[in-house]
Amino acid sequence: MNTTQCDQKNFTDNKTLKEACFVVCEKIGRQIKQARENALAEFKDAFKTREQLLQLAVVEADALAWQTDYPHLLFPVLAAEKIQNAANWKTRQQWLLRDTSAYALAA
Repeated sequence: MNTTQCDQKNFTDNKTLKEACFVVCEKIGRQIKQARENALAEFKDAFKTREQLLQLAVVEADALAWQTDYPHLLFPVLAAEKIQNAANWKTRQQWLLRDTSAYALAA
C-alpha cells in the first residue's frame, strides 16, 4: 500500500514538473519571439532592400541561442552581433559595387 501511494505521488509530481517545464519553455519562446520582432522592427529601415539579410541574421541568432542553456539571455546579444555583421557586410558590398562601377565607367 505504501509503494502505491509513493508511485502515485511521483506520478503527480512528474506531471506537475512537466507542466512547469512546458510553461517555462513557452514563456522563453514568447520572450525570444518578442525580442526577434523588436530587432526586426528596429533595423528594418537600415536594411530596406536587404530585409532578407536582416531576417537571416536574426534566424541564425535564434538557432544559436537555442543551442545554449540560456537562450532567452543570449538571443539579444547574438542577434545584435549578427545584425551588426550583416550591416557591415552590406556596407562593404555597397562600397565594392560603387567602386567597381566607377572603374567600369572610366573604361
